Amino acid sequence: MKLPSLNIQILLGAIVGVLGGLSLHQLGADNAATQNSLYFAGIIGTLFIDLLKMILIPLVFCSIAVGIANLRQHQQMHRVWTTTLLFFVSSMAIAIVLGMAASLYFKPGSGLSLPMFQDAMQHFSAKQMAPAEFATQFLHSIFVNPFKALSEGNVLAVVIFALFLGIALVMGGARYQNILSLLQEGLEITMRIVGWVMRLAPYGIAALLVKLVATQDAAMLGTLLKFVAVVVGTTLLHGVIILPLILYLFTGKSPLWFWQGAREALITAFATSSSSATLPVTLRCVTQHLHVKPQIAGFVVPLGATINMDGTALYEAAAALFIANLAGVELSFAQQLIVFFTAMIAAIGAPGIPSAGMVTMVMVLQSVGLPAEAIAILLPIDRLLDTLRTTVNVQGDMIGSLVVQKLVK
Repeated sequence: MKLPSLNIQILLGAIVGVLGGLSLHQLGADNAATQNSLYFAGIIGTLFIDLLKMILIPLVFCSIAVGIANLRQHQQMHRVWTTTLLFFVSSMAIAIVLGMAASLYFKPGSGLSLPMFQDAMQHFSAKQMAPAEFATQFLHSIFVNPFKALSEGNVLAVVIFALFLGIALVMGGARYQNILSLLQEGLEITMRIVGWVMRLAPYGIAALLVKLVATQDAAMLGTLLKFVAVVVGTTLLHGVIILPLILYLFTGKSPLWFWQGAREALITAFATSSSSATLPVTLRCVTQHLHVKPQIAGFVVPLGATINMDGTALYEAAAALFIANLAGVELSFAQQLIVFFTAMIAAIGAPGIPSAGMVTMVMVLQSVGLPAEAIAILLPIDRLLDTLRTTVNVQGDMIGSLVVQKLVK
């Protein structure tokens, strides 16, 4: 019997995972069947993510270095670089404006108050970090020993070193041709391994979604329902309307064509909540299904997975206004501008790991004098919202590669 395509298998895995998670949630956390199911789901889901992470660093390193070398040979590097950064900044700016506008209009948190969440805040300590300290730490984290970055899985530092290496390969010309050929072969063999890992994707995604859905705190979701609705609504608006509209205006490609080709990566992003872990799948979809040239995809997608975070930027801006409403603070227009720029910087600096937004959220709150401890309120709902914003982050990277390819032709 012929099996359905991998795309269909992954979609079925996601559906089974959600339904299984809902069933276990109904049984309750103390049920033996629930505990055993979550134990096995945890093993399978962790195995899938670890396999993706295993291949992540060699894939990023080879794809960026080879992509830069090939682009420089065709005299396109400057246009690709500037177009990519312009797209990333513009799409994040649109997302932040959307999140802030919805929060100002619907005012989530206005009916609640901080004392209601006093217990959660008392048991949470937030690391205080001024913008200058954040900038220093961010720069310190990207210019590091490349061998240390490779061994620790520091994706952004690997991207930076691969950029330098790619440029050096071009400047050296024929003298370094053997090294470039070796990196090209490394990229090809890495993509072959990605294909093997993807055979486990339906099972890994089902397991991750079972665990996610089964462990949600329904009571806390009910309390923060208005905020959850605003974040989910604006994130979906950005992902379903605005980004596909940008794609259509610049490339003429239909959203249905895009979603069909991008489905594997989007479902994986939703299940893993990690744009970095999804990166091997994203690159595979962009090059094989969406037909972006490898040299452009190899540059735009890994860079986007580390600095292009539409969903995270939208969430952090909306969350800052939500906490301001809880605290009874009316932010001035100047303070709202500070939130806008700080949310963008924080999103760029956020690592591509689950709940990374929480790491940089403190800086956004501090920028306008809001209590950093208040992010403890968001922790119970963060994991659920993280799935959606990561999906939009990855979608932005894929659409960005299509737009860049079209504009540099």
